[in-house]
Amino acid sequence: MVIDAPSPSVAVEIAGRVFEAGTPGFAEAVAGAYAARRRPRCQCRPAGIEMYVARLNDGYIVKRMPQTGNQHAPDCPSFELSPGLSGLAQLLGTAIVENPATGNTTLRLDFPLSKSPARSAHQPASSAPGSVSTPMDRLSLRGLLHYLWDQAELTHWRPSFDGKRSWVTVRRHLLRAAEQKLAGGYPLSARLYVPEVFALDQLEPINARRRASWTPARQQPSRAQNLMLIIAEVKGIVPGRRGYKAVLKHVPDVAFALDDPLYRRVGKRFGQELDLWSASEDIHMVMAATFGLTAAGVPEIVNLCLMPVTRHWLPVETVFEHQLVHRLVREGRGFQKTLRYDLARSERIPCVALTDRGEPVLLNADGETIAPT
Repeated sequence: MVIDAPSPSVAVEIAGRVFEAGTPGFAEAVAGAYAARRRPRCQCRPAGIEMYVARLNDGYIVKRMPQTGNQHAPDCPSFELSPGLSGLAQLLGTAIVENPATGNTTLRLDFPLSKSPARSAHQPASSAPGSVSTPMDRLSLRGLLHYLWDQAELTHWRPSFDGKRSWVTVRRHLLRAAEQKLAGGYPLSARLYVPEVFALDQLEPINARRRASWTPARQQPSRAQNLMLIIAEVKGIVPGRRGYKAVLKHVPDVAFALDDPLYRRVGKRFGQELDLWSASEDIHMVMAATFGLTAAGVPEIVNLCLMPVTRHWLPVETVFEHQLVHRLVREGRGFQKTLRYDLARSERIPCVALTDRGEPVLLNADGETIAPT
């Protein structure tokens, strides 16, 4: 979860007293637990489940302990599917390391967030992700995008979300998901740019905030260039006057440059994603990319990945997954969409887990029940 504080319907035991979030004394009890390094216990199960308190900005936050999400009740805000049902399991403890003592999560990336002026930092977009038989100790760009999408709970769906999940919501949750994440020893949030919803009457303030956030990526003579990470919706990847350009929603006045080799690798590596996007007007295309600013101030993409999502921002890989997710939303079901992370396409994982009727029920892309392994 982005913020794993229990909802008002879930009780937490702290120092022998039981509280619900937001009730009198809760904030003081959480602050006291942090100072005393005391572990709260979520009361979603009869025996209680240990949690911890972390500092976040100027306040405190109750979070689930690492790798305990599947121990919580399915209707608990701290519930998560077992990591083994997705590509997350092989990355925990190596590429993704949570520290309950600080509340920080260290991410080891297999792509650079800087490039030397003497060489290109392009990563091969056509490189295949690792397989389940090859433990990986670093996150690819796709793995990072999937991780942040999961942490932002954009893989979760409940009927009450219908009509409320807009780009405003997606952006807010992604930015919160990046908090307390470290990459290369630096806060990931300082390098992450997620476009604000564009409004013509707010053009100047939006541009001013964008210029300020892009400052680390400006090219400096004879110095290594820091790269930014962007997550945004793609409107199109089209020929430009020189090379190609990615046109992004909510950034209408600036196109992101791609050189010819990167464009060709994207077409090869993400052909399936592009086919799905072109086949349905109901599909959005999300892009995660690293970029730097040229001497002319033009954002130039170094590495990118693509992820198709439904109109409710739920990731899908195929037409069959799209049809299943659409049907479950229409039927008012609650579920969680699984993500592949860096598993190869040949590795089979459940498509979704139904979470609204007791213990999770796993379904494949055809809607058939899968027995837990």
